[in-house]
Amino acid sequence: MRIGELSRRTGVSVPTIKFYVREGLLPAGRLTSPNQATYEETHVRRLRLIRALIDVGGLSVAAVREVIAAVDDPGRPVHDLLGEAAVRMVPRYGGEPAEDGRLAEARERVTELIRERDWRVFPGNPAAEALAVALAALGSVGHERFGEVLGAYADAAERVARADLAYVAHHVAREELVESVAVGTVLGDALFAALRRLAQIDASDRVFGGKGEEIGDEGEGEGGK
Repeated sequence: MRIGELSRRTGVSVPTIKFYVREGLLPAGRLTSPNQATYEETHVRRLRLIRALIDVGGLSVAAVREVIAAVDDPGRPVHDLLGEAAVRMVPRYGGEPAEDGRLAEARERVTELIRERDWRVFPGNPAAEALAVALAALGSVGHERFGEVLGAYADAAERVARADLAYVAHHVAREELVESVAVGTVLGDALFAALRRLAQIDASDRVFGGKGEEIGDEGEGEGGK
């Protein structure tokens, strides 16, 4: 196919496609003349992966280049490949969120949690640091006791992770695996957050003796249309 058809099939503009080729994210097409090239289905798949990593995963071009390099390395274990994509989608935080040692304590708590649950995760993993920052932030606003439910959260996270990997396991191609991680991580987080809100509404009604009324319906009037 010509580059115009590749653009139409993927929704990626021709200039952007050429940019990805220059940046080494997308292989060049096969030259059929000095100014003409043809592209294959592999280019369609690669473009969709790139867009998933950038649009859904929020990765920079430089980060996508590293993930693509992992995809193209046939000797790279699938576990490492998935980790390369997932770790790069974890938010990074700079600086100390508190000046009273809360972050250091939170890091110790996260390290302890990883050890207690026998998770095969290095404590310095970006996700571990993100968890520590969140715990420190909770402490800074007077909610240190939130850590008491950390085990319950970890239980839920393990169940969700198993569901994630069961879904990913249905994909065979390496690029599809990475795309599943990108889409599943970002949209899966949104999905889980929405389910959590629904469950909270139900739990609140059951625990605090509500009347079965739905929470958050105040906007159903003129402003909620």
